[in-house]
Amino acid sequence: VDLEKVASMQMDLPTQPLDAISLPGSYARERQLSRERLHRGVTQFESRRGASSHHMNPFVALADPNTNEFQGNVLGALLIYSGNHQISLERDPIGQTRLTMGINEYNFDWRLAAGASFQTPEVAMVYSTTGLNGMSQTYHDLLRDRVARSRYKHDLRPILINNWEATYFDFDADKIQSILDAAAPLGIEMFVLDDGWFGHRNDDNSSLGDWFVNRNKLPEGLADISKRTHDKGMRFGLWFEPENISADSELYRAHPDWVLGVPDRGRTLSRNEYVLDFSQPDVVDNIFGQMTAVLDKVPIDYIKWDMNRNLTEVYSPHSDSAHEGETSHRFILGVYDLMERLTKHYPQILFEGCSGGGGRFDAGLMHYMPQSWPSDNNDPIERLKIQYGTSLVYPISAITAHVGTSPDELLGRSTSMKMRGAVAMSGALGYELDAAQLSDADKQAVKRQVAFYKQHRELVQYGTFYRLESPFESNTVAWMFVSPDQKEALLFTFVILGAVQPEPHITKLAGLDPQQTYVETDTNKMYGGDELMQLGLYTTPVQTSDFTAQVHYFKAKD
Repeated sequence: VDLEKVASMQMDLPTQPLDAISLPGSYARERQLSRERLHRGVTQFESRRGASSHHMNPFVALADPNTNEFQGNVLGALLIYSGNHQISLERDPIGQTRLTMGINEYNFDWRLAAGASFQTPEVAMVYSTTGLNGMSQTYHDLLRDRVARSRYKHDLRPILINNWEATYFDFDADKIQSILDAAAPLGIEMFVLDDGWFGHRNDDNSSLGDWFVNRNKLPEGLADISKRTHDKGMRFGLWFEPENISADSELYRAHPDWVLGVPDRGRTLSRNEYVLDFSQPDVVDNIFGQMTAVLDKVPIDYIKWDMNRNLTEVYSPHSDSAHEGETSHRFILGVYDLMERLTKHYPQILFEGCSGGGGRFDAGLMHYMPQSWPSDNNDPIERLKIQYGTSLVYPISAITAHVGTSPDELLGRSTSMKMRGAVAMSGALGYELDAAQLSDADKQAVKRQVAFYKQHRELVQYGTFYRLESPFESNTVAWMFVSPDQKEALLFTFVILGAVQPEPHITKLAGLDPQQTYVETDTNKMYGGDELMQLGLYTTPVQTSDFTAQVHYFKAKD
């Protein structure tokens, strides 16, 4: 049997008005929340990029038109898959709606032998009568408790510093030491060595596929960097991009046939790299062997797994014409196979997913990696939307967020350390800068942020998350975290653009005990839980500048 289309689920809904909520985006603008009224005909959301993609997350929600964050009916459907996906909403002439979701039929053809079976990816469906926050909170628990499998899925995530925006490819042991010397006294818990430590890589033109140490850059090897890091009382992490290969690499010279591509036709470079043919077990075995040769010899606590390009020329030189339609799905199965083997072999390592930013932020990856990098965009204003949209489905513990440099590397926008810190502290906190180059004032600010985050980390990463005010709808943004026993609450509020005459603002909180009295610790003011939820927190901005943030911590009175 040739399977040309095989969906994971189909559901028919009776005649009723419905809004479709999706998470489209692009590089550096991932998961931008979109809501549109469903009309007659076919509405389709999909990825043909070989990954769940920056462009359309494999999720859709169908909501009553009056549904908001706190009330109304909504049905969510999430495909637990990291490859090409297709979500089809067909509304017939009398208003009935058919939802179909699964692997994208584009270039898909699976030859199923007699007696064989094919397993479609699962779809996790959530129905909420308490609005979008109710749906999201159910997804957060479901993905964290039942989909993620790592021993770290309930652990507090370490505060890390990554050297990428600090050094790019230009580093040596002394430069790394200067970052360690500056970061450790600030309370940062882990150092991550990013791209450039392997082969003879000094730019992005070489060495992917050669996973052995660049001795010209690090003559004492990774063990030396690991020891330097651990001697500072910090954990050590390392970057890999296992699925891709450079033309200038020993692996490519030995196996040019291990690259996806059509014979006798040109291959497309993207970020100066090709894609390895992970549909072939020999390729996966080779990369597994190279990675274990590193991981078996060096004490490593964390791996950042990157995938910096989309799939093109999705053709396996080792497949015949009857099975070429299987290549894109077999590629993902090969990726899962490598992740399965590595995460089982090294259960002590915390794995983080990344794909040119948030190009593969999905529940399939979360099964192996309990956290992922949602975007290469560290600008806190853009991050408000990215993290707000991502939280519609994915738990806060899975969303890593870093304080970057100012002006921002991508946008050139200048923002305060307080603003950058508040946005980054709303996820799994990290830093993407050169700590050795920080001013004394910024070092003290980082030290305060790290201390504050450690105090409230469990509340942020594992508390109940509420979206209060949307960056897609207003100039003010607010979200909050509430402890399971409702004894603690942490509120973050943001103003994007200032005004010459700032207007007072009321933020209504959620999830508190209405019978409880709460103390705001900074002011020692007392509020009833019902007061904060029904009347709200009344604030008068004192700053007229753009891009401001406030953090309010409430604790139930004994």
